Amino acid sequence: MAMRKVRVEEAVGMVLGHELTKIVPGEYKGPAFRKGHIIQPEDIVHLKNIGKDHIFLFELGPEELHENQAALRLAQAAAGPGVVLDTPGEGRVNLKAAVNGILEVNSAAVTAINMTDNVALATLHGGTVVEAGTTVAGAKIIPLVIDEELIRQVEAEAREYRPVVAVKPMKNKKVGIIVTGNEVFYGRITDKYAAVFAGKADTYGATLVGTVYQPDDSDRITASILDFKQQGTDIVIASGGMSVDPDDVTPDAIRATGAKVVTYGTPVLPGAMFMLAELDGMTIMGMPACGMYARTTVFDLVFPRLLADIPVTKADFAALGHGGLCKACKECVYPHCPFGK
Repeated sequence: MAMRKVRVEEAVGMVLGHELTKIVPGEYKGPAFRKGHIIQPEDIVHLKNIGKDHIFLFELGPEELHENQAALRLAQAAAGPGVVLDTPGEGRVNLKAAVNGILEVNSAAVTAINMTDNVALATLHGGTVVEAGTTVAGAKIIPLVIDEELIRQVEAEAREYRPVVAVKPMKNKKVGIIVTGNEVFYGRITDKYAAVFAGKADTYGATLVGTVYQPDDSDRITASILDFKQQGTDIVIASGGMSVDPDDVTPDAIRATGAKVVTYGTPVLPGAMFMLAELDGMTIMGMPACGMYARTTVFDLVFPRLLADIPVTKADFAALGHGGLCKACKECVYPHCPFGK
């Protein structure tokens, strides 16, 4: 890269080496052209109007890229399905969610890319629920001009791990709720569970197909789960009766359906007694009592992933222990907090 003084008429296609200020007395004072701008034919008249007949320019060598060109290539290399790119500016390109969904980030790829000199890729935490238009990552080039070989290295790293950043859309799945417990079934107390889950199903774009109440009777709970299965329900939430007390029979009822248990117990607080099971394409969530009184629980970490068809394995649950302790803030700001990240 070299810098030289040239007439503005000869500067088209070259890179501005310093910021140029425009002043309109009483109206405006600020940048007319920023450092790093590539001079265009239509810029000539504007440069002359601010008194510039000569400017200092960067000349790119044959193996050099302007920061905006390089940032765009970095962003393109990182972007996967469900991600769109913003317009390059000042050596940065934002990667945005194209759909409402779950952000997936290959953290090993991000680390590998950031080991390359003079490039930076910053992302939100993987697993975050995002809305369309949300900036999920930023690709940034540190200098104004970068060796193209460094960008080739980044592109090679991204191909090895691709996709680096993706957004999986959440689907409108059918959800059934089973509220268990003698105290609710016989009207001794008012149920508060169903409204919580109905609200969360609506928040995440799922459809509630029905709510069933059952006593602490394993056979009746099993029958209700199988009935939802016959209706083509995608996810069944069986709430209550999930502890180790002898009269808490919901885990036994889930097992009795023939479902394969993914986990019973999680390193997430609140949500330690949570169960996840699979029954021929239908997912069963056994929710402990925390789902009724805690605003944010293991449910909020798992349910969106199920809607996005992201498999949740025993290893995934084990990994949730790092960040799985809710701080129980007086004012919950989830997901803008460390919980589940």
